[in-house]
Amino acid sequence: MPAKVVRSVLLGTALATAVNVGAGVSQSQKPEAVRSAARMSDQDVADAWMYLFARLLVLRQQQSDFREGFKWNELVHRKPGAVDWPNPNLDVAYSEAWVATDENSCTVVTVPKITGRYYTVQFLNGWDETLANINERVFPRRPAGAFAVCLRGASLQLPADVKRIDLPVRHSRVLLRVELGADWDEAVRLQHQFTFRTTGSPTPPEIPVTPAFDLEKLPGVEAFDAADTALDSEPDLNPGLERYASNARAIGRAVKDPVERERAHADFAKFGPAIGHGVIVNGWARPAVVGNYDLDYVARTLIAYGGIWANVVPEVLYYRASTDGDGARLTGDDSYTLTFPKDQLPESFASYFWSVIAVDSTHFRVLPNPRNRFLLNRETNPRYNQDGSLTLYFAAVKPADAPDGNWLPTPKGSAYRLTFRFYGPIDGVANGTYFPPPLVKRR
Repeated sequence: MPAKVVRSVLLGTALATAVNVGAGVSQSQKPEAVRSAARMSDQDVADAWMYLFARLLVLRQQQSDFREGFKWNELVHRKPGAVDWPNPNLDVAYSEAWVATDENSCTVVTVPKITGRYYTVQFLNGWDETLANINERVFPRRPAGAFAVCLRGASLQLPADVKRIDLPVRHSRVLLRVELGADWDEAVRLQHQFTFRTTGSPTPPEIPVTPAFDLEKLPGVEAFDAADTALDSEPDLNPGLERYASNARAIGRAVKDPVERERAHADFAKFGPAIGHGVIVNGWARPAVVGNYDLDYVARTLIAYGGIWANVVPEVLYYRASTDGDGARLTGDDSYTLTFPKDQLPESFASYFWSVIAVDSTHFRVLPNPRNRFLLNRETNPRYNQDGSLTLYFAAVKPADAPDGNWLPTPKGSAYRLTFRFYGPIDGVANGTYFPPPLVKRR
């Protein structure tokens, strides 16, 4: 069953206000939306809020992008590290775009020839669900060249050397990743060889306007004020979730002047640690689904909240830790070690690369530090122990016994969480039987 995340959103003062508008008015005389909201349980309201919030998170990022200067069907190449969304992967150079297609147009993506370096062009819909990837794993016979991204069903003539990819939506978000590796200049050169061009003249949509909010203070019942705007602007492709959308609309129409706004996400933290219906082992959470969510809208919302634009499992698997192995919250006031046995080194579970990054626990941005080091990976040249094991260190000041390439600075006074990424997951990471070792607080 879906998680209860928003207990008592409207069963307290807010719902009473909405449902009892007009003393002496019979139930049959009240608007249907009000009567419908009155019949909902607190579970119904909780589910509707969690369902809707994923769409609001994507719209929040879309509005931010276009305020920055994004234009439809134009690729924006970012400098390494220069991205602004929760929990970025600083192993890669990113390029971004919003794509619009219709019955008479496609967006042609030119992919350069890349060998020995991870890359992918990921397309997502307005619910943070992955629609397609372009790379040598998906197209092994022809990984480079021109790919036309089109609206499914569009009747268009394309050159014979263009590979067509159909999307089920008119508008999508693009995230292009090129592994930085040891040679950042080469990675950036390759990044800039990816290009976009549009066939035809698609009509770009209006950007829906929904309330802005800070991740430090999530919207409560006011999230439902934007239900119709958010849901009208983008279909949810997953069948079986229609009732949550219907309930969100009904609540939005019923509640016009809510009083109680602080408890709308009262149980949000309950499902956050496990990332919805995921599993926690050794203090590390592994989501049950990622990239494509089917009926698990709880995971979809939580992943969009803490790490928007996540890709599908064949591309990458994410583990997250907010606590050490004893369950105590991670903080820059303490020092931790993470030791991998020689027969379970992180590189043995990734076809491409691994990394671990620390972000703050509110906005999920990397932690500033004097070293300007924001992650550990093979490019930091970690040193292995004499027995072949690998120990990573997380501390404000480099421990005396820590090789420099094994240490990630975590500033004092900062609560944080770690994300461990495995690109091209294999073996236990791919099948869900592996979890990283626990973090051990040094005494």
